[in-house]
Amino acid sequence: MARVTITEIARRSGVSKGAVSYVLNDRPGVSDATRARVLQVARELNWVPNRAARALSGAKTDTYGLVLPRKAEDIGHEPYYMEFIAGLESVLGERSLALMLQVVPDVATAAATYRKWWSERRVDGVVVVDVRVDDPRVALLQEIGMPAVVVGHPSLAGGLPSVGTDDAAAVADVVAHLAGLGHRAIARVAGPAELSHTRIRDEALAAAAAGHGVRARTVHSDFSADGGATATRALLGGPRPPTAIVYDNDLMAVAGLSAATGLGIRVPDDVSLVAWDDSALCRATHPTLTAMGHDVAAYGAAVARRLLGAEVVPRLVRAALRERASCAASPATAAPVSRARTSS
Repeated sequence: MARVTITEIARRSGVSKGAVSYVLNDRPGVSDATRARVLQVARELNWVPNRAARALSGAKTDTYGLVLPRKAEDIGHEPYYMEFIAGLESVLGERSLALMLQVVPDVATAAATYRKWWSERRVDGVVVVDVRVDDPRVALLQEIGMPAVVVGHPSLAGGLPSVGTDDAAAVADVVAHLAGLGHRAIARVAGPAELSHTRIRDEALAAAAAGHGVRARTVHSDFSADGGATATRALLGGPRPPTAIVYDNDLMAVAGLSAATGLGIRVPDDVSLVAWDDSALCRATHPTLTAMGHDVAAYGAAVARRLLGAEVVPRLVRAALRERASCAASPATAAPVSRARTSS
């Protein structure tokens, strides 16, 4: 079937092509009667907009972008982003708006993608995730004037709209919980050091540990299962093993639980484990994993509403500690027991 053109709508409506263009692009300059007549003819002809032409004219594309600077295999394994994207889609979909998703290897490629999308008018705005320290994407978005929402603390957004999680408060809650169980040697298996939210958690852990008289150590990894397992084995096999380990995501925590069990170390008798980004994975393990969590799908929905111009309150979401079976009181002989089991 041939595409219905503006010329045909103008002929059927008895008005100029210019008037039809004003109506179909929702611009002023025509009477209410003319607008109603043109829209009626367009409906009768089953007219749909030509998105390419609308983009060239500067009209909205009804599409928003999400560029993930991650390894593609990591995205498939980590539940967090699947829930986050579902939340974005729940808001965009109900408004008949599309989400354009692209996975890229690094931040430089992500920035180039933003520039390309904006120059070609392929999207109306973007969601920025995994913000780095001194992230070049923030400056670029400000330079080209591309609408965006930064997923992270407002201090990372460079004045752009943002929705984030209160990572410092969450770290303080975890340390207070573990210190209350008697743990005095806590380790954290963190995400990449260049991520801004990792830096916030690093600093918060040091401050909270000092406040509770706790010895704390952070080991940076890459959010992968292999990274979590490797870091766990190194921590528990070292000369001063911790009695509790906190992981920056659920995937590393599940892998850490498996690694500890493989070393003959009991959870939570010998070591307590806490995950970040609570998910079904944390509830499917044995023992089940204590986790810091919040409604990630609702978080994604809040980001989408902010992207569309709505005011979102609160701008900082606070995760809650969900206690399960992987945490217990610190054993009085945790260090010698762990070393003995590690060497067996």
